[in-house]
Amino acid sequence: MTGVISLNVEVAPKLIELLHELVPNATVVALLLNPVNSAQAEVTTKDAQAAARRLGLELHVVHASAEREFDAAFASLVQLRAGALVISPDPLFLASGEQLGALALRHAVPAICPYREFAAGGGLSSYGTNLSHLFGQLGIYTSHVVKGEKTADLPVQQAVQLELVINLKTARALGLEMPMSMLMRVNEVIE
Repeated sequence: MTGVISLNVEVAPKLIELLHELVPNATVVALLLNPVNSAQAEVTTKDAQAAARRLGLELHVVHASAEREFDAAFASLVQLRAGALVISPDPLFLASGEQLGALALRHAVPAICPYREFAAGGGLSSYGTNLSHLFGQLGIYTSHVVKGEKTADLPVQQAVQLELVINLKTARALGLEMPMSMLMRVNEVIE
């Protein structure tokens, strides 16, 4: 694909901030990365570490490069005494959003991810590019190419529609009280 990019890599600091707002008592936070996607992992780690420092949080990085590594990554959260988890933007984590949401709920870890499927699967929250809007932009872009326009002549577009989703059922299961300031900003509440 060409021509349309998302903001998911750029939202890593915001994921840290939102998670801190959702779970203010968590001082140790873990960041789940796919080390195979090294360039993206490096940028995400750097940005997340800067955000964590600003908020006075201790940040630990855990890795998973395949679904079979998810259980071990979640098990390491106990050893790290992580009170919350940020799942980085990565195609592997997008494809496994529901599975990761269920794992976060099963391990009773408040977690945030850039993908809505994560919150729908039992994760606490998601914040990232609205994929329906992104795919709509891709469709429009593709129609220009099909009509004969050269991709080199078309501007690169950035999907700027972000969505915040909160799973209140998960929040209740984790014993978390949702701040009214957060509930006023959400695009969707899952009950």
